[in-house]
Amino acid sequence: MPASRILTLALLGAAAVVAATSDAQQAPGNPLDVIPDKMPFDIPYGPPITLERASALIAAAIAEARRHDWKLNVAVVDAGGNLVAFERMDGAQLASIAVSEHKARVAATFRRETKVFENAVQQNGSTYVLTLDGVIASRGGIPLVDAGKLIGGIGCSGGTGSQDEVACTAAVAALNKK
Repeated sequence: MPASRILTLALLGAAAVVAATSDAQQAPGNPLDVIPDKMPFDIPYGPPITLERASALIAAAIAEARRHDWKLNVAVVDAGGNLVAFERMDGAQLASIAVSEHKARVAATFRRETKVFENAVQQNGSTYVLTLDGVIASRGGIPLVDAGKLIGGIGCSGGTGSQDEVACTAAVAALNKK
């Protein structure tokens, strides 16, 4: 091989190493290292949801479930995650009793929909969220916010996550109509 060709290959190789080093230095770091300007999910706490309102939300969730012939468990908790009201539809899966309450509790105490955790694990590969105490990474838990203040959470379980979420969303819509 001629010396000029060896020199050309060596220079190209050196340029590739420099470019790779430059790209590595410019590559984004861990997305969790980004520091947002504002605190996410910073919903102030309000007065706890009353039994009357919790019962009305459960009725709205169950009405939606009945429209689709779904058998669900529905739980409403206050902002501290304490159970306020619960109803199990006839034939609803027994294991989902605890799951519905868990979803409601997580939605209230973490001040975000449980779908956020599901997306973190399923779409973003952020499995670290599973190390947080009390997390459930399954949709169907939604915080209850009235006049900009957190008053509780609702959780539905017994169907698929998307079915559970639809029933919870119907309840939240009823809360917002008040």
